[in-house]
Amino acid sequence: MSADASRNTIGGPRPVHLVGAGPGDPDLLTVRGARLVQGADAVYFDELVDTRVLNLATGAQTVPVGRRAGQGGRDPGQTALEMAAMARSGMRVVRLKGGDPYLFGRGAEEASALLQLGVPFEVVPGVSSAFAAPAAAGIPLTHRALASSVTILTGHRGADFDPRRWRALATGADTLVVLMGGTRLAEITLALVAAGRPAGTPAAVVVAATMADQRHVVSTLDGVAAEARRQSLGTPAVLVVGEFVSLAATLLGPAMPALVAAAG
Repeated sequence: MSADASRNTIGGPRPVHLVGAGPGDPDLLTVRGARLVQGADAVYFDELVDTRVLNLATGAQTVPVGRRAGQGGRDPGQTALEMAAMARSGMRVVRLKGGDPYLFGRGAEEASALLQLGVPFEVVPGVSSAFAAPAAAGIPLTHRALASSVTILTGHRGADFDPRRWRALATGADTLVVLMGGTRLAEITLALVAAGRPAGTPAAVVVAATMADQRHVVSTLDGVAAEARRQSLGTPAVLVVGEFVSLAATLLGPAMPALVAAAG
């Protein structure tokens, strides 16, 4: 983080705030994140940030800079240059990122770019879908009797499918959570099975986590991709793998959102 990220330095630019917008539902935005968005002069936001969060930025300039799977996006360097210029002019700038800025959100890259430009920053953590999606579907990531370790992976197209690396990832933890893999579910699940994860391991795909249209399917590792395709789940999707997935039907309480669930 920056040296005194929460306050303006005398004679220097204001800090840029890298704010995690959470998994989707605006109610899961942190109190500090909401306060910063409400007071911003400019908000640079990711594609998946809910419009209700953006509506908090009354009177602010809003600039879309995010990207989705298979799509291009603005150059992060150019975005950093623009934010730095605004901060130097005294504007209050928020970079609003889905989930948590430092979990597959390129937050570190943008923070480094700001530092190279001589602009301070503050990171405001957000609730990641890696934790929110399983919880919203009634799936615990850890359980005293079933799971005591968690690995979070990226399913992005830039992910390395080297067999040696995937053997360690597939079998090194009780719980696997794969983000940004909605367009590659079949490829990812096949890679995990080939790397040593049992094909019959319970698995779930959760889409639009915490939102009104949230839905999920539950199956086995070797069948969940086909089930997700049959249900036309789409993206953004979170893949969850582990014995604890079998608890979803039990722990999905009546107060939680109604989901489309299908056993494989």
